[in-house]
Order: sequence, then C-alpha cells, then structure tokens
Amino acid sequence: MIKKTIPYFSLAQIADSGQCFRLNRLPDGGFSLISQGRFLKLYQEKEEVSFCCGEEDFPYWEDYFDLKTDYGAVISSISPGDAYLRNAARFGQGIRILRQDLWEMILTFVISQQKTIPKIREAVELLSSNYGGKIQADGKVFHAFPSPMELRRASLEDLKAMKLGYRAKYIHRLCQDASCGVLDLEKLKSMDYPSSMDYLTGFYGIGEKVANCICLFGLHHVEAFPIDTWIKKILLKEYYDPKYDGLAKTRLYETIVQDHFGRYKGFAGVMQQYIFFYERSLFSGS
Repeated sequence: MIKKTIPYFSLAQIADSGQCFRLNRLPDGGFSLISQGRFLKLYQEKEEVSFCCGEEDFPYWEDYFDLKTDYGAVISSISPGDAYLRNAARFGQGIRILRQDLWEMILTFVISQQKTIPKIREAVELLSSNYGGKIQADGKVFHAFPSPMELRRASLEDLKAMKLGYRAKYIHRLCQDASCGVLDLEKLKSMDYPSSMDYLTGFYGIGEKVANCICLFGLHHVEAFPIDTWIKKILLKEYYDPKYDGLAKTRLYETIVQDHFGRYKGFAGVMQQYIFFYERSLFSGS
C-alpha cells in the first residue's frame, strides 16, 4: 500500500463527476477502479489517499489521476469577478481530469448519448463482463474493458440485446473501423485538439459534443469544453448577456464559452467540470 497526501483531490467527487464510470464505491468506504487491465482499491481520509498497489504500479495511477498537475493554481487563476465559477470550483475542488484509456472513452461517450450516469455504468460493465479479458484481483474475477478486436466478436444483434438502442450501430461500426485501422488510435493520440476534433467527428456516431468529451477525458486535451444540456442551462442562466441577442443557436453557446472561459487557456475543461458537477449537485440536492 502506498499513502500520499494529495490536496485538491476527492475520490467521491471524481466518481460522481461524469467522466469516469468504473470508479465504484465499496461497502467498506473505499473505492475500486479498473483501467487498462489493472485493478486498484483506494481509500481516502481527508487529504491522505491510500493506493492498494505496489511501487511498480503506482506511476500508472499517478498519471491516471493527474497527480502532477497543480489544481490549486488552476483554481487561483479564476477571475475574481466570476462569483459563480469561484463557488463551483470551491465546491468541486477535489475533481481532476483523469488520463483514461482512449478506446474506452470513445465507446463510453458514444454510449452516454441520452443515457443517465447509472445507465452508462451499467452498459460499460455489461460490455466488459461479456467481452473483456479477465482480471484476477482481491480474490475475485473482474473484467477489463474490451479491446476493438475483443468487442468485434459482438454482432449488431448482440449489441442491441444489451439495451444499447440506436447506439449499438455506432459501436458496431467503430469496432470494425478500429480493428482494421481506419480509426487509428495511435495516430489520434499524437494529434492536437483541433485536429482530434476534425478526425473524431468524421466517424459514424461521433458528433461534436461526444468528440469534445473524448478529447477531454480520453486524450487529456484540457482545453476542450463539452457542451451538453446541463452546460447549456448554466451558460444561459449564469452568463447570458443582451449582447448575445440575435445570435443563432449554433453560435450562441460557443460565443459565451469563448467570452467567459477563453481566458483559461489550456484548462477550460477543468472549469467545465467544476460547473457541471456544481450544477448537478445543486439540482439533486446533494
């Protein structure tokens, strides 16, 4: 076990932030996590975090949780005049942008369209248990998220039977594209943010919002700012100004984001997570 004191870090907030769907609460108050065929148990007491792994595995988790980034400095950079964002960051200061597996994020956020967080978790676990490789850990058997070649074994009918709805055809095509190299994951990893967006939106089932989520959570392009229903409500409620009257809907949200979040060069996506988490928490009464 490795213990680290980590400021601006909360397992509970990360688990509920809508970016990670395999970080699960345990009955004993800890968390379990599966990523790239690895299993980890974690415990947190205030700023002390216990990683139940060996020294040789810790660098992977250190990178995964983005522990080398100073999130205190990110929060300190928030404009004093933006009271809403300052409150949101204070509320969700334990959130970090994780460095997750690219392929898993591609399929996860394709699945996420019109689905609640519990339903996304359910779908990800079902794909993993049916097609992912086995992981022996903690006296149990877990499953990794399936690779393109593993998931290619699933027919379109198999995927539809897993309650994936219209997303099944997207996943089926993406598996074929990734298996034969049309969707080149290694090439994608080397691209900058604008190039990644252009590349991703060229594939069946990946629109701008999903591509932005993949860029932020799968490629760690922290300048990405996904705009979903929650974010649209926040932008209109907290940042709308009469000067935006007359703007077409296609340009409205983009313009508001540029005006109010464009100053946070390189980490606007962190701000997106703060306001997303804050608004969802207020709405749910948590």
